[in-house]
Amino acid sequence: MATALLTVLVTVLAACGGSAAGEGGAGAGPIPATNPYGSDVAAEGTPKDGGVLVLGTDREAVSFDPTVQNTNNAAFAVYDSLMKLAPDGSAQPLLAKGMATTDNGRTWRLELREGVRFSDGTPLNADAVIVNTRRHVEKVRSAAHSFATQIETMTALDPLTVQFTLKAPLGDFPVLFAQNQYSGTLGLIVSPAALAKYGDDIGSNPVGAGPFVLKSWTRDSKMVLARNPTYWQPGLPHLDGLEFRPLSDTNSRQASIQNGDVDLAFGAYNQELVAALDNPNLQVFYGPGNSGEFLIFNMTKPPFDDRNMREAIVRAINLQALSASQYNNRIVPADSLFDAQSPFHTDAASKEWPAFDLEKAKQLVADYRASGKNPDFTFKTSNSRPPYAEFVQAQIEALGIKVDVQMYDLAQYSASVVQSGDFQLSTNVASVDYPYPGVRRLFGTGGSTNFGKYSDPQVDALLADAASTTDDDARARAYQQVELIVNKDIPVAWTSRVYLATIAKKEVKGIDRYQSRDLFLARTWLDR
Repeated sequence: MATALLTVLVTVLAACGGSAAGEGGAGAGPIPATNPYGSDVAAEGTPKDGGVLVLGTDREAVSFDPTVQNTNNAAFAVYDSLMKLAPDGSAQPLLAKGMATTDNGRTWRLELREGVRFSDGTPLNADAVIVNTRRHVEKVRSAAHSFATQIETMTALDPLTVQFTLKAPLGDFPVLFAQNQYSGTLGLIVSPAALAKYGDDIGSNPVGAGPFVLKSWTRDSKMVLARNPTYWQPGLPHLDGLEFRPLSDTNSRQASIQNGDVDLAFGAYNQELVAALDNPNLQVFYGPGNSGEFLIFNMTKPPFDDRNMREAIVRAINLQALSASQYNNRIVPADSLFDAQSPFHTDAASKEWPAFDLEKAKQLVADYRASGKNPDFTFKTSNSRPPYAEFVQAQIEALGIKVDVQMYDLAQYSASVVQSGDFQLSTNVASVDYPYPGVRRLFGTGGSTNFGKYSDPQVDALLADAASTTDDDARARAYQQVELIVNKDIPVAWTSRVYLATIAKKEVKGIDRYQSRDLFLARTWLDR
């Protein structure tokens, strides 16, 4: 049975390159995967207990409430997760003891471990799981709402067993208990007693069963977590505490880890990753994942309701020049939905992708003009990286198209431009470690991050087949066909994979991560 998981959809809504830095660091060419899932624990020696790990994040968390969509790097530290992604792509139990289907994906039983208690002393039991899952059903704002509403009934068979009966078979159901808070997850369980006490203010007063507890939180300054003395895994965590510092300015965050002001940084940009690879005092954990950075075509508005115009834009972008201009000569280029190493990738999709060809692009534009249509358009993006927007503008204007660039602050851009569909060409970043449900969101009709309004009945059918089956080979074949069709239709213009990295001092050991940068910190320790 395939229970591989985690659709870590990190919608940054801004380009993830860095400013040009002359010569590319740490060699040349695409940055390879480097310890993408964490440390080699066997080679690190005997863990030491004690110490406080200082972490620099790229944004302030909004809330610890699992029904509130936001990037919260401390969420797994407070809650743990019922299920967890393994490097081989399988869904492994963490807080849960196991999860299995009895009828090929229609009915699932979740078994909990004995003796696990929330940090307030109350038990983590079947009723707690049901209470938390019901919150996602009731709260439409939850990123996991659409998942939870696929459940027909939930029954506590005994204090440690929950039976879920679904409205339709879903072979990837365990995926939904292993994602991060941004992507939407049913796996972060809050103490029902705390929910009763704090209500909607639970986001500032979280009570979970994870290795740490929240002690103080001065927003936009510092968040302090302390060791949970009643943690369910004996002898863990190793650290006495964690201190999260929001460092939203890329240069400040990069300087903080380079200068040793923080022990670990959540890198988001190419420039941080390249600089860290050049520093012998730092260690890097990075995997490019799937999907990546791309231009979004609005499929409902001219000129990009015409496939030939979408192909013209793809053929106009010189990725080698983009690498030199924006990625320190170290771009990790993308030409398809899935990375070449992914079991869901097919070489046929990459072969289908239009190559850089300026003359072919000019001819496509000329044909469009000859049909009496105007190829000029407005390019809307965030103001996080003006040189990127200027590069794209120059590349496209070489085709004889007038491009009006409009830039917005990230919050306005996200709400007023992308999510509202008020654009002709725009930008996005999405990291998809496992296809379900991220690919459905990106390319399924009505998907929550399908901002260009792409719709293909065959893709929708394949996505439904891939999600419902418990057969690994059938799932892979379905996603390969999705990748191929998407590359033929060109709803987006792939440019680069993402640069979501964990950068740490050499003395930080026991790194256990998702490629989205989310960390499991129970086994992390400091060798000092």
